[in-house]
This record gives sequence, C-alpha cells and structure tokens, in this order.
Amino acid sequence: MAEVRKLVSVDDMTKQWWESLYTCCRDIIARPGVYADSCRGKILVTMFYEPSTRTNFSFQAAAQRLGAGVFGFSDPIGTSVSKGETLADTIRMVASYSDTIVIRSPQEGSATAAAMYSDVPVINAGDGSHFHPTQTLTDLTTIAQQRGDISDFRIGLCGDLKNGRTVHSLVEALAMFPGISFTLISPSELRLPGYLVEGMTAHGQEYTETRSLADCISELDILYMTRVQRERFADAAEYRRLKNVYILTMKTLDSAKPDLMIMHPLPRYGEISPDVDNDHRAKYFEQARYGMFIRMALLLEFMHLPRQAPPPVECRPPSAVCGNPACVTQSDTYLPQLLAKNSTNICGYCDKPISALTL
Repeated sequence: MAEVRKLVSVDDMTKQWWESLYTCCRDIIARPGVYADSCRGKILVTMFYEPSTRTNFSFQAAAQRLGAGVFGFSDPIGTSVSKGETLADTIRMVASYSDTIVIRSPQEGSATAAAMYSDVPVINAGDGSHFHPTQTLTDLTTIAQQRGDISDFRIGLCGDLKNGRTVHSLVEALAMFPGISFTLISPSELRLPGYLVEGMTAHGQEYTETRSLADCISELDILYMTRVQRERFADAAEYRRLKNVYILTMKTLDSAKPDLMIMHPLPRYGEISPDVDNDHRAKYFEQARYGMFIRMALLLEFMHLPRQAPPPVECRPPSAVCGNPACVTQSDTYLPQLLAKNSTNICGYCDKPISALTL
C-alpha cells in the first residue's frame, strides 16, 4: 500500500488505506490504554483560521490521549499572519516545530497549498466550502460502527448541499463502497455542485433530487442533515430566506424506518428539533465521539512518519486566474497554477472553473 503523507481531500484516501485506519480505530476504541503513550514526544500543531468546536477539540483530545503535545491558534490575529506573513512562510515555520499540522481556513485550497511547503504531514480540517476529509472519516466510522459495514444503503443528504464541505467529502468517499444510492434533498439554490453530481454519474452511483424531505424519508436508511452555511452567504437576506427550509421533527420521523440513522456533522442551527435527540435513531452525538477515535488513528499513523522535504515549488505568475473569489490563489498570488486531475480548465486548489487572465 502506498504511503499516505497528507489528508487534504478524499483523493488522498484509498479503500485499502481506510480499512487499515478503521481497524486501528476499532482497536483504540476497545483498548484505549494501550495507546496512551504511543505518540509521547511528538507535537501536533493546530492552525484554525476559522471557528471550530468539534474538529479543533477532537484533534487536541486525540493528540493528548496519545501522549502528544499540542499547540496552535484558533484566531490568526495573534500570529504573524496579521502582519502579512504568507501561508507558505507560516507553514514552513510551523513544520519546523512539529510532527503533523492540522489546518482549517475559509479559503478553498488552503490545505493543498500548505502541503506544498510542509515537510511534515498536513491534515485538512476544512477549507471553505470545499472539503472536510476528517469529518468524512468520522462519518464512515459512524456508519461502519452502527451498521457493521459500509454498503447497500440509501443515504439522504439534506440541507445546504452547495456549501456543505462535509457533504462534498462524504459523496466522494462513498464512491469507494458498493451498493450506495443517494437522495439529494435541497432547494434549487443549494443544490450539490455540478462537479460532484458528474462524479456520481462517472462512478455509476444512482441518485435522485428532491426539495421535500417528507416525501422521501420513508425510503432512507441514513439521513444526513446539514445546516445552511450562514458564513458562505454574501447576501444576508438570502440566508434568512433559506435557513429554516428544513426542520427535522418527531412528526417528520413518523414515516421513517425504525432503524434509520440520523447523522449531522454539527453544529446545528434549528434544522433538528431538540426532541429528536432522545430518539434511538439520533446518532449525531455518538458521531462526534467517533471523530476523536478515528483522528487518534490518523495521528498515530502520521506522527511517526519521517520528515520529508516537499518537491520545490515553482513560483511564477499564473497564465490564468481562478475565477473563485474564495480560492486561496486570490490572496496567495505567488502560488503556481494547479489544474485538477484530468482537467484543462478546473482549478486544482478549489475545483472551480479557471478564467483566462489578460496579461
């Protein structure tokens, strides 16, 4: 199995790698004491340019339960970033002090860029509305633990499918497993991005789209709820119009299967009624705890990898500019142009179309 040295997107994962990681995770759950000193002397750095509770805390808890040290920031205002330091220079400095780096940023492609300059593993803890691969590891762990395996089910993805990076990563990851079909539940304004729908078609995954949760809930084996991503809206009025488009209540669950799994990456903002928390089908708080265990397995693998200098990065003006204002290349203009795999016009940082630049 090829060595994995970063987790920036689902493309860095293989099914074989996932199975090995999950096997380790299960052993950690069963025998946590065995791993209490397995990363003693190692250092994790957490770089959070964007607010986080579960992801930040679960990484810190995971590292400390392995015996590792942790430092970092949850607000870049207290770092040299506020003085104008580039992402590349920040990463070079942080990598020299640590064994693994976890980064969350509102800029899409930031983790991809960070990995170019780091000689220690980089983990993407969320880059804008793009990807969140460790939440996907959490989701896969939850499904495997609750169902016994990951195959042959229909999952409903409900809410903000346009901006929900957890959904984007999960859709790509589930392509590795057999017999999975999707129901995409959203208003037209929040539909799943086209490149992900095209990916479903390319992998032969069956999917349907609907606006109504009530009309399809009886068919679902898993319901994955998401909040409407307020921070991704430029128009506050548009957010207010859409924020309560779906609210899961006990009444909605009347027609659901008795063994339905209800998942949510959290935080929630009204889309799941509190009385659903007491239903045996609600798994989202267990889901959060599984996240700590699978991140322990991930850190256990990454922290023991030898340091490895990355290939030299060519610094040159790009021949084209990404058209996405949220792309990391908009602020870090020294980054080289990067194209998505098998593409001539899709940005390799954020997966959005690149527009021609007149020089």
